[in-house]
Amino acid sequence: MHINVTRYTGNHQQGPHGGGNPLVFWLLIKWLCLTAAIMFTAYLVEGIEVAGFAHALGTAAVLGVLNVIVRPILFILTLPINVMTLGLFTFVINALMLKIASVIPGFSVVGFWAAVFGALIISAVTWILNALIRDSTTRGGGHRRPGDEYIDMKKHDDRWE
Repeated sequence: MHINVTRYTGNHQQGPHGGGNPLVFWLLIKWLCLTAAIMFTAYLVEGIEVAGFAHALGTAAVLGVLNVIVRPILFILTLPINVMTLGLFTFVINALMLKIASVIPGFSVVGFWAAVFGALIISAVTWILNALIRDSTTRGGGHRRPGDEYIDMKKHDDRWE
């Protein structure tokens, strides 16, 4: 049995993959995940169209800002309705965010149900992509920091390396 123990060294401003700010790195990753989810949704849902990758990138940026600024305000304002519908009104809020983001040239959402299904698919795909990326970059779901130790073992044939 072979056990590889690695200790990250270096500046605490750097992530495990080298230079730069880890926050900026994760924001870029999340932005690209949301962009991929928008492209996938436009392919699946009739009524949602995106002119290309650049337009999806811009839409993802606007949708991200809307989800950080406007969505919490709408969620608080509609809290009584959300409680009465056992949280199902959240789908309407997400659809509204997608509909507002359709003001971006090259991205359009036509119809209420297209917005609801699109928001549902975008949420699911983004969640899956973020989970896959988190699992591939963090061992066991925890966040690695410089100075953390971990044991990296991989199984090859009948033995662990």
